[in-house]
Amino acid sequence: MKELIRQIAALAVVLLLICVGNRLASGNAYSAYVPVDSVHIHPADPELVRLEEAPAGRDQARVSVVPRRAGKTSIFIYKEGTWLERHELRVGPMLTVYDAATGGFTGDGVVMISVTVFFLLVAAIMLRYTLRVRPPEFYAYTTIYTAGFSLFSLLTGATMAYVTLRHMLRPSAFSMLSAYDVVSRAGYTFMLSTAPLVAVFAVAMTISNIVLMRHENRRLRNALGILAGLLLMAGEVIAVLVDRSGLNRPGSDENIKQMVSFVFPTVFVYFECVLIGAIVCGIRAAQYVPPYDKDCLIILGCWFRKDGTLTPLLKGRVDRAIEFWRAQKQATGQEAVFIPSGGQGKDESMPEAEAMARYLRGQGIPDSLICPEIHSRNTYQNMAFSKEIIERDLPGAKPAFVTTNYHVFRSGVWANLAGLPAEGMGGPTRWWYWPNAFMRECVGLLVNRWRQELLALLILILFFGLLAALL
Repeated sequence: MKELIRQIAALAVVLLLICVGNRLASGNAYSAYVPVDSVHIHPADPELVRLEEAPAGRDQARVSVVPRRAGKTSIFIYKEGTWLERHELRVGPMLTVYDAATGGFTGDGVVMISVTVFFLLVAAIMLRYTLRVRPPEFYAYTTIYTAGFSLFSLLTGATMAYVTLRHMLRPSAFSMLSAYDVVSRAGYTFMLSTAPLVAVFAVAMTISNIVLMRHENRRLRNALGILAGLLLMAGEVIAVLVDRSGLNRPGSDENIKQMVSFVFPTVFVYFECVLIGAIVCGIRAAQYVPPYDKDCLIILGCWFRKDGTLTPLLKGRVDRAIEFWRAQKQATGQEAVFIPSGGQGKDESMPEAEAMARYLRGQGIPDSLICPEIHSRNTYQNMAFSKEIIERDLPGAKPAFVTTNYHVFRSGVWANLAGLPAEGMGGPTRWWYWPNAFMRECVGLLVNRWRQELLALLILILFFGLLAALL
């Protein structure tokens, strides 16, 4: 995480220095463009600025404004005696020219290019980090953010590239104010770009939940995917309605509504990116297979039948652990110790760990290689109490944990929080159970850090709310 922040900060500093260097090297002149040729320009205050006219081609003229001192003035543009435009200019203390009519300023072209490069390179840095990081470091909220927000950064960079190219090719027709409008609506643009994915996701979750409720029951938790899909689609529809209403356009009289129209896409995109990141990380974690160098295998427990036999969900976890154990033994000759982990619930006849231990013995695993952990009540305690056993009985051992495929990533996060550097692998589950269960995992990840998530969201809301007020 620290290395990632250093890379992004270094990139920002380098691009900022490039902007400053360009500003110093190019002097103080500002180029204003008008969509006609053969014009006459007169400054209201010749003592403040000096004007130099030059043709720019394609029916546009370039006016080079050279400031002489700080202050405010205007330039009037005429053609054949007819007044066409008025540009209000402000010259700052550093002799930077600001054009209120177009939103342009001295060195704006290089700034736009730098912002474009920043977003594109940030996307590349995040994507590279997501693809290269491996467990156990992979099991972290940082990976969720880099996986999700790399897509947002990439699409924003592509939008900025389009805006920059259009402005540089035809500045008289596409002013900086138009560029600001496109940039400020980056969240809405991202929502439109990902709308097809959201629709496919909503349909897939609805189908899986319908099948789930047919096999299980019609409890609210089994309809979580349907609710999530409906919320996502509703968010897309609301964003389109707000955009068509025109409230998010500069100049709207209803400032509060205009601010809301900026903030809403920000909130939506934030949760959408977190969801995308969680899905990507969850799928990668579920497909990961650790190397064959493990000294112990922690099996996370869950409920079992009253007669002590394992449910298909729990059996899938134990069978996956046995499969890995046998494959490692065949490949390297190394026999890992099993640590079935799970305490006894109120309605359970024995600890979950003991039920798993009985199954392991029935599958031919020697009792000397089974070390149950019988006190844990949740995933964090699974990891923390298993860590105590490892430190006591297997010091220096390389651990791996086994759970159901949808639960691998979140379990890895808990392992890291417990200080247990373990890699995970997932047992199979039915296709119609996986999506809804994974959605619960995503919600659980957010709930685990609700304070941090709320703070990050508030910062984004304040930033884009201020942006809306300025624009």
